[in-house]
Amino acid sequence: MTPELMKQAFRDMLLIRRFEEKAGQLYGMGLIGGFCHLYIGQEAVVVGMQLAMKPGDKVITSYRDHGHMLAAGMEARGVMAELTGRSGGYSRGKGGSMHMFSREKNFYGGHGIVGAQVALGAGLAFANKYRGTDEVAVTYFGEGASSQGQVFESFNLAALHKLPCIFVIENNRYGMGTSIERSSASRDLSRNAEPWGIASRKVDGMDLFAVHDAAVEAVAHCRAGKGPYLLEMETYRYRGHSMSDPAKYRQRAEVDEMRRTRDPIDALRRELARAGVDDDALAAIETEVKAVVTDSATFAQESPEPDPSELWTDILVEA
Repeated sequence: MTPELMKQAFRDMLLIRRFEEKAGQLYGMGLIGGFCHLYIGQEAVVVGMQLAMKPGDKVITSYRDHGHMLAAGMEARGVMAELTGRSGGYSRGKGGSMHMFSREKNFYGGHGIVGAQVALGAGLAFANKYRGTDEVAVTYFGEGASSQGQVFESFNLAALHKLPCIFVIENNRYGMGTSIERSSASRDLSRNAEPWGIASRKVDGMDLFAVHDAAVEAVAHCRAGKGPYLLEMETYRYRGHSMSDPAKYRQRAEVDEMRRTRDPIDALRRELARAGVDDDALAAIETEVKAVVTDSATFAQESPEPDPSELWTDILVEA
């Protein structure tokens, strides 16, 4: 990975971190209602994956989705405006945190039903194969969803038809508040697709370089027509399941230790220094990211609420 690519990754990861911190602040101020699931700590996963992809590749994920949107190139303004329920949002203020899409960026949501996006991701991969492209579909889900029946049904279909689908388990260890050790009899989630002969790999999801290396391998596998690939990303979220979760099921010392020793952004900052990127260059990136996030929050708060007529748009009515 070149220094320029590393700088791009640093900018993308820092944007996600600062954006999520601002979203948490706006939630605390009552400007974001409903659910809000932050991605703080997991930034290396989606950025490392995205760097291995090309335009046209599809992405679909669950409700912890703001980071995926930003990594896919969606505008911070539109994401923040949607979080605050304003008309300038990607779903014109009607969807909120869990329901944002961008056909332009090939981002297919944000889905609130646990595990539902896995079957949809397999469908996106089926469409790629049906159309004869070499595009892949990256389907993210958490370890809490990894035991869902529809996940295994999707594995079966993807293997049967050799679909170009990369299944990514973002194993942040606690799901909705229960540790993986207490919720799954499988102690190695990367092997969950073995019965269908699906290639797989366990990855340090806190290490951008490890994620990128695995992503390159998985993408090449799928583009070559060899069928699906499963990646278990061992990562860690610093906040609770959602903003309403006090996270009392784990010790504060555990979170502090992860922040101090395993933070993916700090690790990348050290690697950039070793690659000869000076502090001034990183400071410039930090300044630019801060401006983007501040602008997104200002835009969201100044954007009007949706007109009541929006209640009747985007509705499929059978004749």
